[in-house]
Amino acid sequence: MSRTILIIEDNPGIAQLVSLHVTDMGYCPVVESRGDEGLARYQAGGIDLVVLDLMLPGLDGLGVCREIRSAGGSGSGYVPILMLTARSSELDRVLGLEMGADDYLTKPFSAAELTARIKALFRRIDALSAPAEKEQPAAILERDGLSIDPVKRRVHVQGSEVELTAREFDLLWHFASHPGQVFSRSQLLDKVWGYNHEGYEHTVNTHINRLRSKIEANLDEPYYIQTVWGVGYRFRD
Repeated sequence: MSRTILIIEDNPGIAQLVSLHVTDMGYCPVVESRGDEGLARYQAGGIDLVVLDLMLPGLDGLGVCREIRSAGGSGSGYVPILMLTARSSELDRVLGLEMGADDYLTKPFSAAELTARIKALFRRIDALSAPAEKEQPAAILERDGLSIDPVKRRVHVQGSEVELTAREFDLLWHFASHPGQVFSRSQLLDKVWGYNHEGYEHTVNTHINRLRSKIEANLDEPYYIQTVWGVGYRFRD
């Protein structure tokens, strides 16, 4: 069954372009030009992924993202959100990710980048459902006061639960599953995001900064996720 992608974008040219690429990928596009109308269409159900512009009439992208995440899925489980923005500042990216966006693209973007992000998000959703389908139990990881439950996707630090976005959880799980191993930003894009485009290593930086702010007691000297200068990052061995 073909997946349905909701495109909430008020620029007709961009909306048409994204719609054409979505169709070429074999998916069914649904286009809305207002944030409030896009949210209503999402709430009607049957949506598998949302491509969401940040600047929208009626209700902005952050508001739409917040409402989608507060409501949960659309009847078919977790629905990933790919945010589009003409802004390139760190603050805008962080706000989108904090509201629950799974990934973002800064305009202008290429067709290859768009399709790679969408495919990667669907692969991640498929991977999340695979353990349940195969009934393979996954063990809880315990690392120096850090507890990670891959089934319930819950994280506790020193006994207190912390709320992570879907991508932050995936990133932490990857690190904690390979203690001591150093990963470059490019490798993390490949392994966690499922794509790698030159120049998008800042995506990794943004997520690691947000993840650290939630699990580290001292951001000046991170305990769990350590920087290996000139190479990348590693989880404390």
